[in-house]
Amino acid sequence: MFRRVVISHMKILSYLKDNQISIGVLNGNEIININGIFPDTFTLIKEGNSGLEMIAEYIDRGNVTLDNWHDVEILSPIPEIKRNIICIGWNYLKHFEERFRQDIDLPSKPTVFTKATSSVAGPYESIPSMTDFTKELDYEAELAVVIGKEGKDISAENADEHIFGYMVANDISARDIQREHGGQWFMGKGMDKSCPMGPWIVTKDEIKNKQNLSITCKLNGEVVQSSNTNLMIFSINEIISTLSNAMTLMPGDIILTGTPNGVGFRRTPPYFLKHGDVVEVSVSEVGTIRNKIVDA
Repeated sequence: MFRRVVISHMKILSYLKDNQISIGVLNGNEIININGIFPDTFTLIKEGNSGLEMIAEYIDRGNVTLDNWHDVEILSPIPEIKRNIICIGWNYLKHFEERFRQDIDLPSKPTVFTKATSSVAGPYESIPSMTDFTKELDYEAELAVVIGKEGKDISAENADEHIFGYMVANDISARDIQREHGGQWFMGKGMDKSCPMGPWIVTKDEIKNKQNLSITCKLNGEVVQSSNTNLMIFSINEIISTLSNAMTLMPGDIILTGTPNGVGFRRTPPYFLKHGDVVEVSVSEVGTIRNKIVDA
């Protein structure tokens, strides 16, 4: 009964139950535990399409363990990443116009920075307000791409072959720290728990057109960002191709593809995240993450 549900279109997630991290496939309100064939998400991603076929065969054999969604803690789909998260800045024109410095021209190539491996947070996890570090904590709704196949010098035409799937992400940023470090972004974006992601990885075949997905951010229920991936300056395929000119992309690499306009520091008056705020980021066909800001 599970084969029709998961053979091609899957939502892969990681979760915590009884102090053990498990990997599973979402099926309604139930999670089909697949630890019997894959110990973690990285192992599955490396297997690519054959890994998805292994899951279908495993389920068809029966005797699978089912966990209820409401009885577990949903983690980031890749709880511990091996390399920094790769991020694309200024990839929506209206957000570029929100930049701090107006003397910078629109780049002709993607603007790239990274977030530290420790920045990973779960899709529903509480995020520290970091008031001892920053007074200007901000949100950025993003579509994240998960690389599934190693590649170097990938052409834009072949980029789809290297994608495993997609997630929702929030590139939480400290605006004052960005300014204080000479415009360098790593310190202001690489903080611990500053990148909630999930709630699952949607396999690429479930997305009809990755360049036509609505992306929204709600702050305490109010829509503050609303756009579409068709407004990206550089397409996802172009981004993958450009990055691969410099570095070998590896299975499990995560790429954040940019945020649209509407961030807090450009609101009138500016709004920065504080204790009790709830930030909800949604991408159509992918999912929604929801995080509460708390004083640590």
